[in-house]
Amino acid sequence: MTGPVVIKLGGSLALAAVLKDWLGVIAAARVPVVVVAGGGPFADVVRQAQAAMGFDDRAAHRMAILAMAQFAEAIASLDYRLVLADSEGAIAAALERRQPVLWNPIPLALDPAIPHGWDVTSDSLAAWLGQRLGAAHLIVVKQVGRQEPPLSRHLLAERGIVDRAFPAMARDVAGLWIADRDALPALAAVVNGADPHQTNLTPIS
Repeated sequence: MTGPVVIKLGGSLALAAVLKDWLGVIAAARVPVVVVAGGGPFADVVRQAQAAMGFDDRAAHRMAILAMAQFAEAIASLDYRLVLADSEGAIAAALERRQPVLWNPIPLALDPAIPHGWDVTSDSLAAWLGQRLGAAHLIVVKQVGRQEPPLSRHLLAERGIVDRAFPAMARDVAGLWIADRDALPALAAVVNGADPHQTNLTPIS
């Protein structure tokens, strides 16, 4: 495996009873793992506030990144084995120590080169980070039900399962997969060294 497994942990897991089960599996990973937390209920508040207050998409984008950071902070408090890291150097150092990483997106994801708006959500930011880290795989975990292959990045964006920027931002990520919340056994296999092709994770082209 040439790079870490990046796991986009959907915000739908934030208030789910199974969240700690997922975190336990990830924290015990035997391969390098980096978790990108979605915005979950924290990002929902941003959407509600934008509708009521009328602030622009640039502000909403930055606030949604803060929402991702809030979810990451909450996750970190639930399992001490997960290490928060906010830069590529900090991520690399934690992985060198064989610690599973939770990405704090605030510094890197405010890069002015990244479009600021709802077209870029945690899905695309996970792909962006995966590309920068040379990820071996990006696994996008969402409460979407089983998606039957063949699946493409563009089809998922058309269905509204991932954001509109995802097809372009995930283009150079080596291995792309999508998983529903019932795919924890498959994720456990992958983070313990199994080839995702030998699991029921669904590939994305």
